Amino acid sequence: MASWRPKGCGRVALVLQGGGALGAYQAGVYQAMHEAHIEPDWVSGVSIGAVNAAIIAGNPPEKRLERLTTFWSRITDRTVWLHTPDGDIFRQLRNATSSFYTTLLGQPGFFAPNKINPWFSPAGAKTATSYYDNTPLRETLLELVDFDLLNSQRCRFSVGAVNVASGNFIFFDNAKHVIEPEHVMASGALPPAFAPVKIGTDYYWDGGIVSNTPLQHLLAQDDDINSLVFQVDLFSASGALPRTIQDVLGREKDIAYSSRTRQVTDMFQRLQRWKTRAYRALLKIPEADLTDEERKMRDKLAKLPAHTILQLIYQQKAYEGNAKDHEFSRTSMREHWDSGHEDTKRTMMHKHWLEMPPENTGIVTHDVHHEREEVSW
Repeated sequence: MASWRPKGCGRVALVLQGGGALGAYQAGVYQAMHEAHIEPDWVSGVSIGAVNAAIIAGNPPEKRLERLTTFWSRITDRTVWLHTPDGDIFRQLRNATSSFYTTLLGQPGFFAPNKINPWFSPAGAKTATSYYDNTPLRETLLELVDFDLLNSQRCRFSVGAVNVASGNFIFFDNAKHVIEPEHVMASGALPPAFAPVKIGTDYYWDGGIVSNTPLQHLLAQDDDINSLVFQVDLFSASGALPRTIQDVLGREKDIAYSSRTRQVTDMFQRLQRWKTRAYRALLKIPEADLTDEERKMRDKLAKLPAHTILQLIYQQKAYEGNAKDHEFSRTSMREHWDSGHEDTKRTMMHKHWLEMPPENTGIVTHDVHHEREEVSW
């Protein structure tokens, strides 16, 4: 069945934030989209979002869900406890045990501890700049992602990373680059857990240390394409006042890695307003007094793009602590996946949320957890 999209929509985008083990939430979001016959034209991610994005863009629609399931089942294939009694205290203990195993042993098909700890490695050694080796992820990507298909540009694909030497943020985009496993691994190479990944003559770290959401890259495109954007965030900017040191560590991580959606959309809207003013000014100039360049600018500004953003933000469970992003138990993975699936189904029940904004509106944002609509003019 052909992919569905609302009237007037030229692009469906799936924007995936970084967040380690919480990334299963994004797989649940995609499952709900797939079941509703909404397939993305553009998938963009950072860190674990880059991995999910590669699996989606690097497979035909009929194989995407199967490959996501294979990936998440593989990297959570470790028994923590044979039985967990009911109650938050037992889940907290089980989750703490699970994250301890991850710290000690890594995760199958994802990463493994370096044989030599970086504190005991000489400067310049391969093991001197990280605690873990992510070579298993490269092998998993080669198995689960068709990079020829990904580079065919049938689905636009972009992932964010940071140049270690310059500190500059970059998007590796299949519209401009030939994407290989290293580009995906670079986007998820969060220090000091992972060493920087070499691409060409440069080295790159996880894009999340500069910006944990690819939304700005999408909005910055110099085109007139109306977009329906599923933005999937794994850390919530809003939260309760911390009451323990564990709460402080978790809240600090949420704030540091949460998306700045309002900041990005406000910046985009300011740019839209100035473009509108420039267009109105150009209309007042007689045609004969305009240069060819000014005519092209006027015609381009006559149609500015509109965006509907469906905000999907993972809501932390009461028993999840500050290690939630590296707690890879199978039980937690299923909970995260199911949460993403349910949140997206609830979002799509609001049929009018899927519509394109009225002309000259700019951006409309919907958040299912607040049952609200935010219009940016």
